[in-house]
Amino acid sequence: MREMLTRLSTALPGFASPAARLLALQCALRIDRHGQIRLPHGFLRGMRLHGRTELWLELEHAGWLHRSRSGRSPVQAQVLDTVVLPQIPRTARIRAAQWALRPTPLAVSSALPSALRLTALVLAAHSSAGAGEGELDVLARQCGQPPQQLEDLLDQLVRARLVTAWRHHHDSDEVRWELPAHSPPSAQAPERPARRGGAVAPVCDR
Repeated sequence: MREMLTRLSTALPGFASPAARLLALQCALRIDRHGQIRLPHGFLRGMRLHGRTELWLELEHAGWLHRSRSGRSPVQAQVLDTVVLPQIPRTARIRAAQWALRPTPLAVSSALPSALRLTALVLAAHSSAGAGEGELDVLARQCGQPPQQLEDLLDQLVRARLVTAWRHHHDSDEVRWELPAHSPPSAQAPERPARRGGAVAPVCDR
């Protein structure tokens, strides 16, 4: 998942909204071997993206895909970004796509803003055993946010009790966070455990 998030962070322009990035991620994981994608209207409703024509236009303007103009269900499109063409078995990609809809251990409600949902997804992809870490710039690019805005989103996740605390280590430019004790292990755990370079201080509301 982290590899796909990194690919999309370089393939999509800075103006791509969090909602468009969530849509692109599902397209990238669900395309067939010809680069075609079909998403039923019911699926898009579940993601709270149904009827959001502007999101498809964002991805088309970026030259990332071309959508069929038919109003029928499912919505059909041709992904033009050859970098994300299938390189792993379809079953594994579908499992990853399903996980991305509710990324444990930060499974957020689809009713939350897209920026928070995408941030939670990125953190979940970098988490293991109740904690996680990542370079601030890398996380910000994957979330499609400037670093300062990412810090505000992290504060919002703390207030929503999806993250217990987070801290930016300026010497290494790493961000580390703690997850609630009841959070289950992440299905997308990193290959190595999070380093314990110091205590993580609670974050005060801004």
